[in-house]
Amino acid sequence: MIKDLLTKNGIAVTLLSRELLSIKKGERILTIGEYSKKFDLGRGTIQSAIKYLEDNDAIKLDPRGHLGTFVENINYKKLWDYAGLPIISGVMPLPYSKRYEGLATGIYKAFERENIPFNMAYMRGSERRIDALENGKYDFAILSMLAAKLNIEAGRNIKIVTDFGLNTYVGAHKIIFAENDKEEIENGMRVALDPTSIDHFILTCYECQDKEVEFVEQSYNQIISNIINKSVDAAIWNYDEIEDRGLSIKNVPLKNKKTKELNEDNTKAVLVVLKDNWGIDKIIERFVNKKEVIDIQRKVLLNEIFPEY
Repeated sequence: MIKDLLTKNGIAVTLLSRELLSIKKGERILTIGEYSKKFDLGRGTIQSAIKYLEDNDAIKLDPRGHLGTFVENINYKKLWDYAGLPIISGVMPLPYSKRYEGLATGIYKAFERENIPFNMAYMRGSERRIDALENGKYDFAILSMLAAKLNIEAGRNIKIVTDFGLNTYVGAHKIIFAENDKEEIENGMRVALDPTSIDHFILTCYECQDKEVEFVEQSYNQIISNIINKSVDAAIWNYDEIEDRGLSIKNVPLKNKKTKELNEDNTKAVLVVLKDNWGIDKIIERFVNKKEVIDIQRKVLLNEIFPEY
């Protein structure tokens, strides 16, 4: 099979296989001309690739004249092999909260259900996850909607495939303090800041707007311990972890108007891929059912099922 895919028609077979992975039995496929234009390949090359897939029982097509051509039967396992995708790999934040554990479980089970080889890696910092995606280390990344929008506006080579909705990334961010008598960020405070997380950076900067504070750069996962030992006075933090760990730390809602507006997008988890992704977006749209992922996350949050990832 591998030798066959190294011929001049190999690219067409690979691209068609990835495209057809998103098609269901009974659905209409594009015309030869449409595939030719989409993949920038000759009509004869597309015809040969389709014949190759049919001859090898990856698909069975039903031509219906002017109505088009429909899928009579489809073998996803064979298409997967021809698609040249040994494993789908994703990267998301470290699963330090039950919400992240639920999201990871939902995505993992989506691929497990379809017997698609899958691996999830964990990495803090949205910038680092996008860097790894653009460097080809992963097929997709999980970000907040806020981080995705800001990076797309900045010209990063990514696009959103799935928006999982409100409260799928975090429940809420709050201001936490080292001292229990504090109600807001004050002049002179030392405020924790993780520059690798654009979400944390933006929210922190807005909350400190017009205040004379000292930003103390540190990893996001060091913030809680630094609040507890009082090496910093305040920080923006994911309230999920405070609840999950039963921490007794003074916290108050976000104060700044702009921060409150941005916080909604910050609670949404989105799945992003590269703009030029060789059909990965279609595969994810086919196999990752948004409603099922959200339902599994909900069950993990309610302790109805154990997380698996």
